Amino acid sequence: MNKKELRLKYKKLRNQLSNNDLENYSLAIANQLIKMDIWDKTYYHLFLPITEQKEINTEYLLQILAGKDKEIVISKSNFENITMTHFLLTDNTKIKKNEYNIPEPVDGLEVPVNKIDVVFVPLLAYDKKGNRVGYGKGFYDNFLASCKKDVVKIGLSFFSPEDKIEPVFENDVKLTSCVTPYESFYFKD
Repeated sequence: MNKKELRLKYKKLRNQLSNNDLENYSLAIANQLIKMDIWDKTYYHLFLPITEQKEINTEYLLQILAGKDKEIVISKSNFENITMTHFLLTDNTKIKKNEYNIPEPVDGLEVPVNKIDVVFVPLLAYDKKGNRVGYGKGFYDNFLASCKKDVVKIGLSFFSPEDKIEPVFENDVKLTSCVTPYESFYFKD
């Protein structure tokens, strides 16, 4: 299936989820993540959900990270050059929604991209090879391409993988794994 069709399909599927489903599935994803062998790292990049898009509620994951005393990194998007600046999430971090309803830090302590060990990646769809479809701007592909080579890239999805996403471009960055409410999928490079 092509990326445009997948975006439409998965936006529709997400919109059909009740708020109760969204919360239950988000909690189940967090519980799946606890089982993964990723907790020996220090810096974890987390997206804050666009609630209007019915994205996964990452609050449960945020609580796990805080409970494990991990350094939590969140980003601010620059729509002029399709880049993200990464900030340490602290008790003093002020969060404000941008014009696309993305919750972002207003400012704070900037974290260099080479410090980030694990990235939890938002997505609309993904396939059995670890290719992902986002909203189409390329923010995460640009960000992930600038990360250190061994960064762990974990997609979070309410749904199972598609067989194949087409087309896949050279600058598309594959996931290491993807976690759903019921199962985790691992991909080889």
